[in-house]
Amino acid sequence: MQEMIIRLRDMVARHCAGSAVRTVVPGLMFFREEAPTMPAEVLYDPRFCIIVQGAKQVVLCDRVFNYDARNYLVTAVDLPVTGQVTLATRDEPYLALCLTLDPGQIAELLLDVQDDELKHGPLCPSCMSVSPLTAEILDPVTRLVTLVERPQDIPVLLPLFQRELLYRLLQGPQGYVLRQIATSGSNLSQINRAMHWIRDHYREPFDIGSVARIAGMSPSSFHRHFRSATMMSPLQYRTRLRLQDARRRLMQGRADAAEVAFAVGYESPSQFSRDYRRMFGHPPVRDVSRIRALSA
Repeated sequence: MQEMIIRLRDMVARHCAGSAVRTVVPGLMFFREEAPTMPAEVLYDPRFCIIVQGAKQVVLCDRVFNYDARNYLVTAVDLPVTGQVTLATRDEPYLALCLTLDPGQIAELLLDVQDDELKHGPLCPSCMSVSPLTAEILDPVTRLVTLVERPQDIPVLLPLFQRELLYRLLQGPQGYVLRQIATSGSNLSQINRAMHWIRDHYREPFDIGSVARIAGMSPSSFHRHFRSATMMSPLQYRTRLRLQDARRRLMQGRADAAEVAFAVGYESPSQFSRDYRRMFGHPPVRDVSRIRALSA
């Protein structure tokens, strides 16, 4: 495993000069930081991530996930999280890679996999979890990443390497959750459908009943399954998306707090300020000034 980690570290370092680089391999990104970062609000789509040097902390509501080169992280649905690189130096920068997970590819694989080859039961308590990295997972990852240096092989070999990686993930402790997002009619696939709708319409007012109908559930069942998957209610999920968008807009400096509040869907600037302070610990203007000062 250590030899594979070193090989991956060298390739990421060689091909990632900036903070984030989208590689020639579809869905594969490299990341690099030469110092610990400030907490940043991001929306994680379904993805598989490993760190080959350094460490990172990801926070989902009140759950904290710390991981490094000994672990991998999987997110099964779109989740608004706070991410922060916690270990990085100029001589030993934080280096990581993430691969987007396609529920359609998982569904195709499930058609060819015997059910007794996969673990059963919700071994992971939510749709984001950290698990120990294994040689069986690192092997296809290493071969997949080498395609960055052999782009002519991507059309033929990428589907094979992706399939093997997904198979290993399905065999692991997070296999149950991944199976659910790829299974039509499962509770998680229904929740995922509603989450996509909220993500596209979070600036608009809506009631739980209308979104529950999109998921094909009763309001009470939808609320229960949504909270189980995301650790927040549907309205809290919408609020986090609004506030993440608001913080980005404020950092760009193109509008004041009231204008941003209306732009992300709030009807009351005072309610926006209260929600913003509750989530980020400071009122909007003070929070942005603090981040800029710390960054400088």
